[in-house]
Amino acid sequence: MEYVVLILFWVAWCAVHSSMISLTFTGFVKKRLGARYHFYRLFFNLVAALTLIPPVWYTSQLRKQLLWQLEGFPNLVRWSLLVVVLVLSVAGAMKYDLGQFLGVRQIMSGRSPNALTKSGELDTSGILSVTRHPWYLAALIFVWTGNFEIYCSTLIVKVILTAYLIIGTILEERKLVVEYGDVYLHYQQRVSMLFPWKWVVCRWFGNQST
Repeated sequence: MEYVVLILFWVAWCAVHSSMISLTFTGFVKKRLGARYHFYRLFFNLVAALTLIPPVWYTSQLRKQLLWQLEGFPNLVRWSLLVVVLVLSVAGAMKYDLGQFLGVRQIMSGRSPNALTKSGELDTSGILSVTRHPWYLAALIFVWTGNFEIYCSTLIVKVILTAYLIIGTILEERKLVVEYGDVYLHYQQRVSMLFPWKWVVCRWFGNQST
């Protein structure tokens, strides 16, 4: 029963969080709030952070059934992937604006673009030429490498958060297509959404042909 409650906690959090960034909901809120919509990103982040406390606390109480513990080479692989997470996070931070991410810049500028750059314009250079969503990719990798002890409860959470992050990325993509149109559609054709398989293939075949 406790695992059912755990699943309900996390699914509820993911559902609320995802619905709050959907085109349908944000469109409705934008119409209702008008000029005050610039405060929505900050409100969204606060709600997401506060509502995250109960599921995280409940998960911490269920660390009873240890499934496996990473040691030796598997743990070395884990640390290597954590380095990848760090690289993706830093590279993304060089392209994204923290103020935009937190929702502060929207309030200051009076604009609410979907792109997280300072200008609000679409940027496809640097790490964004490798993967369209480096922070989502970093989060996905971190979900599975963040700890070396895997309990039944944490495994359940990892599966739920993986689905949530993928769905969240897709929802973000829809908003970006609406805002940037054909420019973003062309970007989608060139660069992978998460795992940079297009970049790898391009580099591999590019090297083969030279």
